[in-house]
Amino acid sequence: MKFILPLLVKKVIKDFQKNNFEIYIVGGAVRDLLMAKATYDWDFTTNATPEEIQKILPESFYDNRFGTVGIAVKDLIKRYQIKDKPLKGINTSRPFEITTFRTEGVYRDGRHPNEVSWGKTLEEDLERRDFTINAMAIKIQEVGVKTNQFTIIDPFGGQQDLQKKLIRAVGEPAVRFKEDALRLMRAIRIAAELGFSIEEKTLKAIAENHQLLNKISAERLRDELFKILKANFPADGLKLLAATHLLEIILPELSKTQGVQQAGHHTTDVWHHSLASLANCPSPEPVVRLAALLHDIGKPVTFRKIENKITFYGHEVVGTKIASKIAERLKFSQRDKEKLLILIRYHMFAYQPAMTDASIRRFIRKVGRENINDMILLRIADRLGGGSRATSWRLRELQERIGKVLYTPMQIKDLKVNGYDVMKTLKLKPGPKVGKILNQLFEEVLEDAAKNKREYLLKRMKALKTT
Repeated sequence: MKFILPLLVKKVIKDFQKNNFEIYIVGGAVRDLLMAKATYDWDFTTNATPEEIQKILPESFYDNRFGTVGIAVKDLIKRYQIKDKPLKGINTSRPFEITTFRTEGVYRDGRHPNEVSWGKTLEEDLERRDFTINAMAIKIQEVGVKTNQFTIIDPFGGQQDLQKKLIRAVGEPAVRFKEDALRLMRAIRIAAELGFSIEEKTLKAIAENHQLLNKISAERLRDELFKILKANFPADGLKLLAATHLLEIILPELSKTQGVQQAGHHTTDVWHHSLASLANCPSPEPVVRLAALLHDIGKPVTFRKIENKITFYGHEVVGTKIASKIAERLKFSQRDKEKLLILIRYHMFAYQPAMTDASIRRFIRKVGRENINDMILLRIADRLGGGSRATSWRLRELQERIGKVLYTPMQIKDLKVNGYDVMKTLKLKPGPKVGKILNQLFEEVLEDAAKNKREYLLKRMKALKTT
């Protein structure tokens, strides 16, 4: 096997070697290199202590008790004075992490070890890792040539599992999961990212220990969920969450969609439609993909069957309320929460050719200019998830009309006049009258964008003052 290491990686390795320390590439970078994938996150392990690491790399920082020293990519570039393509193959938003060999004691909170001791050998360090494909290391014997002389250290059969496309715990799965309950989700996330299966014993241990996930903070659950949603195979990840009972802890509301019958063009229950919508969502953004997954979350509550006719009246309103509780429970940012709720609330939008340009502008204003493209992508996901074609003549026509009016006035701040102009022209003091006139002007411009001319609006506000 041949691979080319980024120059920054070579420089770090060379610095440790010339100081007579062992240093190995570990973690996801090893896995990616062996899979011939572009790799961006670089982690190392060494027999140097954190204090010794910082002597070699004075620009680094050490703010934890787990032996991990970080150094920003920009500081490495400055240190080594690299000017020619220094960022190729490197994630600039994440520091290089260099960790002292570790052996760990008892885990008492299901997330962090009660105590950490420095290990003496690489094997001790690899033994504490989560999955076999993450428990490999690469030792570089020769630095500075394109074809690197290297040795792969693989005590737990990670290479074989890579070939089999298997996620398998190192050692006893239940022990690994009790050490760190977040590994329950991480196993599924890695499987969803790589398109791998989870080894039978490991999968069984996830299901048997699913309650351990209750020990994990909402923020960490949210972050892992978003990573699953961003993965190459997000729907497969959700199926695994459901099969192992983790979904009951993370998104219990979604579990309730299983078996909820639908009608019309739908041929599956709400659960399978939601999964298919997620799988077909054209957007890579996790919030948009989550909206595709949750857009019908209100259907179990609104399900009605009268004389063999199934209805879900108001499911988008109910679903928005349910999604709001989910967003609060999982500590979403306000921005992510608002986007999710808007997409779910208005995903049932309808279009008719008779709609005026003003109606199109009102729709864009209601959804938000920044969300309009995501709303269309959600509709495409919904259509594909229901067995329809990605688009229709109505959807194409709506997109064309949105494109034509998208950059016309959508908000009061888009007017060619403002509150100061109203007060100056009409000699008014700040108050409700100023806002009322601006709103009246905006309603006229919303109906006819051509009226958004300063001269017209200044003249028009004088007429409005007397009404």
